[in-house]
Amino acid sequence: MEQILNQCSSVKKHARLQERRGSNVSLTLDMSSLGAVDPILSITTPKEVTLHFLRTSSHVLSKDRLQEEAKNLKALEEQYAKIPPNYVNPEELAIPGRACKDRYKTILPNPQTCVCLRRADSQDENSYINANYIKGYEGLEKVFIATQGPMLNTVNDFWEMVWQEDVPVIIMITKLKEGKEKCFHYWPEKEGTYGRYEIRIQDLKEYAEYTVRELVIELQDKQRHVKHFLYSSWPDHQTPESARPLLRLLTEVEDRTQMAGSRGPVVVHCSAGIGRTGCFIATSIGCQQLKRTGEVDVLGIVCKLRLDRGGMIQTSEQYQFLHQALALYASQLSEQEEK
Repeated sequence: MEQILNQCSSVKKHARLQERRGSNVSLTLDMSSLGAVDPILSITTPKEVTLHFLRTSSHVLSKDRLQEEAKNLKALEEQYAKIPPNYVNPEELAIPGRACKDRYKTILPNPQTCVCLRRADSQDENSYINANYIKGYEGLEKVFIATQGPMLNTVNDFWEMVWQEDVPVIIMITKLKEGKEKCFHYWPEKEGTYGRYEIRIQDLKEYAEYTVRELVIELQDKQRHVKHFLYSSWPDHQTPESARPLLRLLTEVEDRTQMAGSRGPVVVHCSAGIGRTGCFIATSIGCQQLKRTGEVDVLGIVCKLRLDRGGMIQTSEQYQFLHQALALYASQLSEQEEK
């Protein structure tokens, strides 16, 4: 029995080491040396544990319960700490030349939902973009695309994706620079050429919290209109003082997408495409849940987002802010219902 316990202890240590390294290597216990002793330990890989947690976790809140939990910052911090990030191991993306197109080497797109540029004939650097399709409310496929802020060498890829996916709206939640470059200036001041595309600014409106540009994209004899929202007042790795501007932006984006009808996904990006990007998408889905059902499953929303793109909602402060934003929206709904 002492021999069995020693082997089990060794395997557990190995499993924890692999999990810290982000490895998806399967762990097995060789029972042959134990003779006829029955196995006493069932081992799964860290990846399997992560996926099971993200697929099954849920914590549905009524409007009243949401108001209470949004105030309990310590409990939210503890809840957030238990959610596996589901970051991607670089070995899962065996694409030559890929690394030069990633803004951050540890923030990679989940292979299962990765956007693939169809201009290429094969799976190589010409088809790769650090972007993921993200499911929306009730698991509707490809409602959003979450991506990193374009770099100098990925600007043309970005516009290729916008055209390929027939994107009606782009939401940028970062400044171009926050100490260092967070996003390359990927749109023209008036008009410009980006790869195969001619892009010009048709209209520009500036509000207190964000700027809205009406873009016209042309390819040969085809033309499309894309609305670009620049919400630059949200600080990196932090949260806004108030959620009201975010909710106003969500309302305007929803109005635009409804006008666009059956066009493609809404593109959302910050710098890495997981923190502020995740907050925006999670808030959008949560608002729809509250509006349709009167309840919201914030934990479940974040877990599902991380199945599509690892690391969505990057800090516990953002997780807390997400609850506060949804609590504010729930209050607004209740006020409307009382009128």
